[in-house]
Amino acid sequence: MAETKQRSFPRIEFTDSEAGALEFPSSKSRTYNYYRPARLRATMYEDVTVDVQPDPERHLSQGWIYGFGDGPGGYPKEWTAAKSSNWHAFLDPNEEWDQTIYRNNSAVVRQVDLCLQNAKRARAYDGWNAAWLKFIERNLGAWMHAENGLGLHVFTAVQRSGPTNMINTAVAVNAAHKMRFAQDLALFNLDLSEADVQFDGSAHKEVWKDAPEWQPTREVVERLTAVGDWCELLFATNVVFEQLVGSLFRSELVMQIAARNGDYITPTIVGTGEHDYDRDLAYTRNLFRLLTRDEQYGEINKVLFGEWLTTWVPRCLAAAQALQPIWSQPADKAVTFADSFDAAKQKFRSLLEELGLDTPKELDQ
Repeated sequence: MAETKQRSFPRIEFTDSEAGALEFPSSKSRTYNYYRPARLRATMYEDVTVDVQPDPERHLSQGWIYGFGDGPGGYPKEWTAAKSSNWHAFLDPNEEWDQTIYRNNSAVVRQVDLCLQNAKRARAYDGWNAAWLKFIERNLGAWMHAENGLGLHVFTAVQRSGPTNMINTAVAVNAAHKMRFAQDLALFNLDLSEADVQFDGSAHKEVWKDAPEWQPTREVVERLTAVGDWCELLFATNVVFEQLVGSLFRSELVMQIAARNGDYITPTIVGTGEHDYDRDLAYTRNLFRLLTRDEQYGEINKVLFGEWLTTWVPRCLAAAQALQPIWSQPADKAVTFADSFDAAKQKFRSLLEELGLDTPKELDQ
């Protein structure tokens, strides 16, 4: 009888990985301390956001583990001309992460939905005068295109271009704000179209496309969608355009005169857009203040931001001034264009001062 052949298996050896074998002061700790929190104790936002996005300078000694077929790997810092000695120092003051994003936006959606339901139940639109209905039909409808364009083709386009997860998350939330607000305006437009009032729900298309007062604004929005530098895009949109055009229209016009024209619905909806911008401006202010105060690159960044102001301030001023005729359209004109424009420019000056930037000479002309 033939002897059964014995199979040979390689001997198993258990080896320690280099990282796992090391002992250090917190080896036995059950809490994370791989980063320095902004305050004494780390927040949930910091635990789920800081260092989620890999960076060879901090973690990957072998370099990027992934990349593009025709370019550099990971998240190249060359995607912006701005420089920072530590991009990871930026933390979103709103502390937005997955849970809070959905919670905050769902609260706004419920607020808008309840407002529109109450308006239909109370037949609130019946009491609006013809001039105010025409104003909403043309101008608030046109602004819907600006919000959607910025959300879809500006912030969504660059929401993974930043060098850290903290920056990209803040930009992604900014995109969600814009698209949700544009949707709110679209639903409002639809409700008015179905109400028993003289309202043309499709008029906004022609206004955005051809109305002379809106064409400079449309041009700026379309120019913004063509910018490749993600940091310039944030600066030009949230620092310049939103201050000189966005808040001018939303806060200094619509929010000021709606109640005078018997309308309590529009301020509620537009107010959510202003609230969104306040939050988005908070992270924008923190980011650019970090860049202008950078010990190594602060002065270089200031020069760069000055060049961006030279490019975008004249364009946004022209867009704002072209909107002047719509201030005379409502029946009850509670504010003048000059007062609204002065208020917007003063807020812009204050923001630039906070960022440590000089006021462009065009602002005083």
